Amino acid sequence: MSNNAAGGDARAPMNEQAVANIYGNMRSDINQLYSKITELEMEVSEHSLVIGAISPLDQSRKCYRMIGGVLVERTIKEVLPAVQRNKEGLQEVITRMNEALERKKKEMAEFETKYKIRIRKSDEEVKDDSSRKEASAQGVLVGPANE
Repeated sequence: MSNNAAGGDARAPMNEQAVANIYGNMRSDINQLYSKITELEMEVSEHSLVIGAISPLDQSRKCYRMIGGVLVERTIKEVLPAVQRNKEGLQEVITRMNEALERKKKEMAEFETKYKIRIRKSDEEVKDDSSRKEASAQGVLVGPANE
């Protein structure tokens, strides 16, 4: 959608509002990709935890798996390969999404250069950045290990 608008060399020059709208859409697309990649990476992490937890167990042991909202009883021997396949599939999707993200970022950089776009930080964003640095400097409180 924004590819056609961004590559509009054959058309008449765009006004500032049109450029701003296209640029906003590009930023929105990139943010959506970032959030989806993060979500999928969390799922991969969960799959890794499950694989790590059930791999050393007896293969004939019963376990439960959620399939389409229904909890079904299976054995580890049946579930483990499926979880591993799902994890690999998620990793492939993440790889493709990262490639798409890089293409979008490159397209956005070219658009910024073409229309001489510069981003100014507002006072609120500057304050948010400083509070994020303070928050990241704080540690995580963990309870005693002997519970």
